[in-house]
Amino acid sequence: MLKLYYAPGTIATASVMCLRETGIDHELVEVDFTQSVQMSPEYHRINPKGRVPALDLGGEILTETGAILEYLAELVPDQGLVPGDPLKAGRMREVMFYLASTMHVNHAHKRRGHRWADKEDSLADMSAKVPQTMTDSARYMEENIIVGPYLFGDVVTVADFYFYAICNWLEGDRVDVRQFPKIGAFRQAMRERASVAATHDDNIL
Repeated sequence: MLKLYYAPGTIATASVMCLRETGIDHELVEVDFTQSVQMSPEYHRINPKGRVPALDLGGEILTETGAILEYLAELVPDQGLVPGDPLKAGRMREVMFYLASTMHVNHAHKRRGHRWADKEDSLADMSAKVPQTMTDSARYMEENIIVGPYLFGDVVTVADFYFYAICNWLEGDRVDVRQFPKIGAFRQAMRERASVAATHDDNIL
């Protein structure tokens, strides 16, 4: 059985939703960030980066959201969570790399600035910039990526779960989502999927 280490409200929720979408038998293990469990020696033996998600494959550990999502998709190829067409698959990965390298990092500047700087005024400046950078990223997704109802049209891919997890941070990052109707429709379409609804019901998102 697969075992996924996650924390509510983090990017690990993308892997939770995707696991539920696949129907693969799994166990969820919450890592209590309020008690800094992710920094404990016990958890570092699972993931020395001290972050979530981490997927225990039964002896081997896989980390990083994009890698986990694609691994899960490979286990259920008939579900088409990664497009079979090479260009479409490349476009999907293009979005996931953007989410990982840019949009997630924009969000992290709010409370995780210590990863990049030490001075209090530097941390405050990074945090103050978050509404702008997250709005810019939301606008990029709205104007250049979202086809509707999902990112690439009528078919869900693993990138949809990745983006939906990040969408749940927008209001907290002071993004006025009302100016992005495609994102609003995307969130509604995702919310209606059983895998996503169950994750909301369990207060994981």
